[in-house]
Amino acid sequence: MGWSNENKPGWERETLERLVQAQVVEQRRARRWGIFFKLLLFIYLFALLVLVRGGDMGLTAWFEDDREPEEHVAVVEVDGLIASSARANAEELNKTLKRAFEADGTRAVMLRINSGGGSPVQAAAIHDEILRLKDEHEDIPVYAVVTDIGASAAYYIAVAADEIYASQASMVGSIGVRLDSFGVVDLLENIGVERRLFTSGENKALLDPFLPLDEGHVSHIHDLMDGLHQQFVDVVRQGRGDRLAENEELFDGLIWTGQRAVDLGLIDGLGTDQSVARDVIGVEKMVTFKPRRSALQLLFEDLGMSALQSWLAMETKPNWR
Repeated sequence: MGWSNENKPGWERETLERLVQAQVVEQRRARRWGIFFKLLLFIYLFALLVLVRGGDMGLTAWFEDDREPEEHVAVVEVDGLIASSARANAEELNKTLKRAFEADGTRAVMLRINSGGGSPVQAAAIHDEILRLKDEHEDIPVYAVVTDIGASAAYYIAVAADEIYASQASMVGSIGVRLDSFGVVDLLENIGVERRLFTSGENKALLDPFLPLDEGHVSHIHDLMDGLHQQFVDVVRQGRGDRLAENEELFDGLIWTGQRAVDLGLIDGLGTDQSVARDVIGVEKMVTFKPRRSALQLLFEDLGMSALQSWLAMETKPNWR
């Protein structure tokens, strides 16, 4: 009569080892399938992004060579906050503008604007680059088209164009300068915290929210803002010339509808990007030029992962708007 497995020496250990090995194999198999499905998801999202982006430049943002033999309107978007750490920043937009001007087949450059403003420094850099490129390419006119809003620093950029258009309900203008601050003078005392501030300059604590407002500081800030405002006014007058209406309200920070902006001379007419390309420029084909980014950055942007996008930008500079 033979022995069963239970009667063999060490059978418990062998059984346990087999169970452990089976578990390890199962975990490896599950891990491989997990990697496979994650890779499949990434490929799907990547392909979806290519299809979405392909509508703008015909499979574009990563593989384009900027050489469009067919006559077209080169579109550059100014979208969202204008700031060094935002998508609409001078460094990237100026490079994109240069590519748009230099591309074969470019009949005109169109600024498609949808922005409430941002940094005056960034706006001035973009504005000045547009003027420089216009001087280099005298045969290429520049048109600005406002979609939802083109205000403050965005309008500063727009006046570099030869002509500006917007829809009837677009918001245009806001020619002014804004600086946000706040004061919590008694907060720390009320919660039992003693603040200790050491400075080596009489005015180093300018706009400190935990200190009472100093009239001298307020006067200095107003001088700074008045200077920036005058720069803005001068740029608008230079760009719009005698098309501006004689109305001092133009420069007091108010915002206007597109229809009213036509009456005030802030814009030249009503229209969309497509109607301006077709009826004003006379070229229906539009090619959108975008800042060159990696596929990973574009994927993060399109999925709305702003935190990861900001991390990739590696910038945290404050901005006036």
